[in-house]
Amino acid sequence: MKKDFFNVLSVQEFIQALHSFSPLQTRTVSIEEADNSVLANDIIATEDLPLASRSCMDGYAVNASSVFGASEANPAYLESVGDIDIEKPASFTLQSGECAGIVTGGILPDGADAVIMVEHTESLGAGTIEIRKSLAPYENVMLKGEDATTGNSVLAAGTRMRPQEIGMLAALGIQKVAVTTSPKVGIISTGDELVSIEETPVVGQVRDVNSYTLAACARRAGATATAYGLVEDQLDSLQAALEKALEENDVVFLSGGSSVGVRDLTVSAIEKIEGAELINHGVAISPGKPLILAKCGNKAIWGLPGQVASAQVVMFILGMPFLRYLGGDTASFDQTRWASKQAIISRNVASKPGREDYVRVSVSEKDGTTVATPVLGKSGLLKTMLQADGVVRIGADSEGIYEGTPVDVLFF
Repeated sequence: MKKDFFNVLSVQEFIQALHSFSPLQTRTVSIEEADNSVLANDIIATEDLPLASRSCMDGYAVNASSVFGASEANPAYLESVGDIDIEKPASFTLQSGECAGIVTGGILPDGADAVIMVEHTESLGAGTIEIRKSLAPYENVMLKGEDATTGNSVLAAGTRMRPQEIGMLAALGIQKVAVTTSPKVGIISTGDELVSIEETPVVGQVRDVNSYTLAACARRAGATATAYGLVEDQLDSLQAALEKALEENDVVFLSGGSSVGVRDLTVSAIEKIEGAELINHGVAISPGKPLILAKCGNKAIWGLPGQVASAQVVMFILGMPFLRYLGGDTASFDQTRWASKQAIISRNVASKPGREDYVRVSVSEKDGTTVATPVLGKSGLLKTMLQADGVVRIGADSEGIYEGTPVDVLFF
């Protein structure tokens, strides 16, 4: 006899439940190790960057008022008082009608507020420089403190580190930073019909896909992933695998065994784990309604659908943001921050009120318009994910989308 779904949550209720888990502890790393980690604390500048106003290019330091109205037809003429060394400030102050040679990175002398590119000048000899372009104040100049000002935050806690953030740390002389520990993820695949990818399946068998796709999703979210192999549809075997994975990881993703059926043992296995609390069995989302979540201390157990496309969509919408959240990105569920693009839906798409639908779509350009074309297909078909560039969300209060409606495509 089949059981009913237990405690089906809305997507927002499910996300609220995920926020009952705490981000992981912090650790200190060198900036060489910080790439793709998430800052645990704000970074406060201890000095101005740059330390002084500097030139953005080779040319002449000038006061913009001295070249007001200058053009090819009406050049200005200034007297050069020398060249500025890049490694030290000038020892002189520019007066009206004067300029000084400067290279990229050179410090502007007192009296200068702009730099004219060398391409717009010509030396006429005897120190006279012809200027063939007018300038606005501060043009071609990096101002003192423009990148960072002493005492102000330059990077906020929760920032995921990229090469450009690491460059800012290096420029400020910061060698070590506190980051949130990356989640450790265990992957378990269940089902007597599954065989390893090294084997040749016979009719009734399929190769294990989810161990690889879920691990790849976890790594994309900044986690480390360990696959624990295939587990047969036996309660004791599943419980043992789950206990081992839970002991060694912060999150366990178990695919298969979450829908309502006589061989679906995930709930039973979770209930036998000491200290585990079942939060829900079902989320009002399509694909992925059979989604299970349980909590054991601050460790999470997810029961994902076994169908390959469903498992990947659930990971994209909920699983990967959760891993980023544990890793310190507390705004990871905010879809307005995700890579997206507005497009026009190419056909009517029906939806069932009361659940969020995530429709796989491909994106193309047609007559200057971005078009999202639904990729329809069963949740067990891999090709729907290969053909799709992302998904379009249909809200739980909607009966669908009409052809020609603007939609936001969330890119994979």
